[in-house]
Amino acid sequence: MTTFNAAIVGLGFGAEFIPIYQRHPGAHMLAICQRDRTKLDAVGDAFGVERRYTEYTDVLKDPDVDLVHINTPIPDHAEMTLAALNAGKHVACTVPMATSLEDCRRIVEACDRSGKKYMMMETVVYSREFLYLQDLYRKGELGKLQFLQASHQQDMDGWPGYWPGLPPMHYATHCVGPVLGLPRADAEYVSCFGSGTIREEMHSAYGSPFAVESAHIKLRGVDLSARIIRSLFDTARQYRESIDVYGSKKAFEWPLIEGEKAVLHTAKRPEEEIPERVEVPDFAHLLPEPIRAFTTKGVYAMDENEHLSFTQGGGHGGSHPHLVHEFLTALAEDRDPWPNARQSANWTCVGILAHDSAMADGERMRLPDWSLSE
Repeated sequence: MTTFNAAIVGLGFGAEFIPIYQRHPGAHMLAICQRDRTKLDAVGDAFGVERRYTEYTDVLKDPDVDLVHINTPIPDHAEMTLAALNAGKHVACTVPMATSLEDCRRIVEACDRSGKKYMMMETVVYSREFLYLQDLYRKGELGKLQFLQASHQQDMDGWPGYWPGLPPMHYATHCVGPVLGLPRADAEYVSCFGSGTIREEMHSAYGSPFAVESAHIKLRGVDLSARIIRSLFDTARQYRESIDVYGSKKAFEWPLIEGEKAVLHTAKRPEEEIPERVEVPDFAHLLPEPIRAFTTKGVYAMDENEHLSFTQGGGHGGSHPHLVHEFLTALAEDRDPWPNARQSANWTCVGILAHDSAMADGERMRLPDWSLSE
């Protein structure tokens, strides 16, 4: 397998990926980047990464770096992605792609112009639950898809910086991605309503008062719509990233509580036999053997310093090694990763436009043409 030199930028959540790149047969974990020198050296020493940068521009000037994996704060994603693409580097970036339609468009155009690959590292579409659903769907066990719904509810109190007051749908790819990803369809338009209010002191940060935003998405080219629900503050709910799928033969409902089993409904059985609780299998067998262990929790060399998003999110469903494997395999095969730049833009723009719709009392918002699959 072709080997690509990887640089990880941002070592909070990003440190979770270092041992995966180190053990993947298609990667060489070449460099890490972090502005704080003390933290940079602590992580570098812990994982044995010798090439270390405090300046992102120096990473992009390094001719040995083939790809950058960006794990920095959300407001930095677009400009860092654009700088890397323009420097001739492939880009994997944590969600969301950007915070504006214009920046999403610029990234799509930069990929077209540079010929480099971009992948938004959306964890839910590589979680074991999604992979299980995808397997059922491809085998025909779900039958015809009839409706999809997803939620991402999280209590962000205590998170620093730009988070307080963030419009719920501005960080929506964890629920948008699975409802568009399972049928492999783009969003055509979206309508959204806000509900409730967050504490008044947070309203001014983004001009957004809503505690919850719920949207309906019309999928392009298929007879499907999907509902998504998103909350960040002042709404009582255990962390949940989920997708429920209703098919003509079977339906799947994500566990309501972390640690419980999912429910699979089978049509045409006696009423009391329709639902059954199922153990969702792990899909480590899809991965190269050296990284299979990373689909489970507690395998990281620095697990006492695991990022809150990993701990709070239940380990992101074992998705991390699948994300890395898809990206590296796509580079080796010279194909677009999934999701590619246009798909990532479509998923991200749904959330941006959904919030715009909520602020406009549910007005229908169409997805831009450049975010649609060609």
